[in-house]
Amino acid sequence: MSKKYFGTDGIRGTVGKDEITPAFMLKLGWAAGKVFATGEGKQKILIGKDTRISGYMFESALEAGLSAAGVDVLLLGPMPTPAIAYLTRTFRACAGIVISASHNPYQDNGIKFFSTEGKKLPDEIEHEIERYLDEPMDTVPSNLIGKTRKLEDARGRYIEFCKGTFPRHLSLHGMRIVVDCAHGATYSMGPAVFEELGAEVISMGVQPDGLNINLNCGSTHPEALQKRVLELRADIGIAFDGDGDRLVMVDHEGNVVDGDELLYIIARGKQQAGDLKGGVVGTLMSNYGLELALKQLGIDFARAKVGDRYVMEMLAERNWLLGGESSGHIVCLDKTTTGDGIVSALQVLAVMVALEMPLAALKSGMEKMPQKMINVRLPDKRDVMGNASVQSAVREVESRLAGRGRVLLRPSGTEPLIRVMVEGNDPDEVALLCRQLARAVEETLV
Repeated sequence: MSKKYFGTDGIRGTVGKDEITPAFMLKLGWAAGKVFATGEGKQKILIGKDTRISGYMFESALEAGLSAAGVDVLLLGPMPTPAIAYLTRTFRACAGIVISASHNPYQDNGIKFFSTEGKKLPDEIEHEIERYLDEPMDTVPSNLIGKTRKLEDARGRYIEFCKGTFPRHLSLHGMRIVVDCAHGATYSMGPAVFEELGAEVISMGVQPDGLNINLNCGSTHPEALQKRVLELRADIGIAFDGDGDRLVMVDHEGNVVDGDELLYIIARGKQQAGDLKGGVVGTLMSNYGLELALKQLGIDFARAKVGDRYVMEMLAERNWLLGGESSGHIVCLDKTTTGDGIVSALQVLAVMVALEMPLAALKSGMEKMPQKMINVRLPDKRDVMGNASVQSAVREVESRLAGRGRVLLRPSGTEPLIRVMVEGNDPDEVALLCRQLARAVEETLV
């Protein structure tokens, strides 16, 4: 059964439109509270957020709705998404709520839920919340109204957790690292983790004002980080997105190292240490070069649909522990329950230190196949994928590639976009064919 409000990654959109309003968030908090208020004793739910200005407004609305349903609330303040998953688990809360639109600009916001195990909610729970959203809202008797308090030591707890995922016998002493926090949720915690493990840290993107989250910085815009790494002759650059679950890196030569390459490096390091259990899960967007490089190491590789939810599902199905997306959303299930940018960065740094190799050398074992992607923005939720002219254009490009590459068109799960991707041997041909396909999609919007 399809969902009315929840997408592949919670509920997300433009602030003030559709579901992203205070009124809806009030009702959502109440609905979630009704679902989770069962069981012995009064239940508690954690709420955390990134740094976008609308987060405070939605935090208050969710808090009121949860209290009306009789659920106690622990406020975490600005925290990375994976930190909320971790704290939900360690506090034995019945759920955790994240107020964030991840890598999107500040005009957007959204809601994600974690279960008591620190994992994404199963479909049946999301359906149950949606059922309550369509019912009249009531309030429990006054003596049962939920109470709210702020968790004062949330930051320190998460920093210690992250440090615990780095091998105790290793240190970052002598390493110069530039960290770009995208003016987002990692701004006060990310640099501290690397500093406490011994690195010299130069911070960027750590002055959030509510409006500058992801603005020309972070994992979606690493150009400033590349420049800074070269200027400071740093060993490495690390860039997170607004809510801290994605990661890209920059090597000492100023080259961006994306999620596919980082996944390869982590898998290679774990294999050499004897810690790799099973294979690696990527997505339909993962570069074919990753698949080939892992095959050369004798590591199995499988592709899931795009989205960390589907990566997690395939990892569970195969009982594997490592997966991720080219965007930098990497899941290390031997360390935590969800994608975590800081934890993923520490796994890469551990390989660098253990093998005494720079990032540029570590990634050289994987040769990326030229890949071009163009995002075509849609004015509404129309079915572009089923358009006959688009399908014809896809067949034409596939014929041109003649087995030398692949084509992928897919709607974004978080934005009104169609992602057009072409992969092949010749970068000029790949770029030409990708533009050709993108034009075919754009022509359906006229």
